[in-house]
Amino acid sequence: MKRSRLSLILALLALTGAVRAADPVPLRVELPKPLFAGTPRPIQLPNLEKPRTGKRPDLMVPAGTALLSKGKPVTSSDSLPVIGELTFITDGDKSGTDGTYVELGPTPQWVQIDLGAAAKIAAVAIWHFHSQARVYHDVVVQVSNDKDFKAGVTTIFNNDEDNSSKLGKGTDLAYIENFEGKLLDGKGATGRYVRLSSNGNTSDELNHYCEVEVYGAPAK
Repeated sequence: MKRSRLSLILALLALTGAVRAADPVPLRVELPKPLFAGTPRPIQLPNLEKPRTGKRPDLMVPAGTALLSKGKPVTSSDSLPVIGELTFITDGDKSGTDGTYVELGPTPQWVQIDLGAAAKIAAVAIWHFHSQARVYHDVVVQVSNDKDFKAGVTTIFNNDEDNSSKLGKGTDLAYIENFEGKLLDGKGATGRYVRLSSNGNTSDELNHYCEVEVYGAPAK
């Protein structure tokens, strides 16, 4: 009787430990140094998120979440960037200084990261050009197992309020770039490819990326 009771207690303790091990944890994202100098010029847009004071709230992700995109290959709708190389997007350098970002041409453009295998996406962090206050238009982030994004597409962020990029009308808010980048909930979307679109910005018609980080775990 005592042995059965002890076995039950041990089983309950093991179950409790397993549950705790699966509890979400805060995602730790390494941030570059701020680059703003002076007072940023005011930006007025109808769908602009309100300024935040204090630390960015933690994004909780499953335990065991890892950075999947470091060094992974990148393709783009603009195969000949105006400045920089597509490899900059996953090289780990998000500082935003000269020689660390890629500049794509005007009109809607996209960049796409091949994770090498299907993954369950926990988060995506994006750094566009962030040495001055600007807003990138029609930012859309999608995940798919189809490299052409014609089937099985999951959208995890879309602030294209008028569907001008023809990827669907979005309800997310536009945001001002800064050193923190934009941290997005991956919503558990599953796919091998992550595609990020934009359509110019409030300073010019070009599209820029310093770094994109995709966090998650291999799909089961």
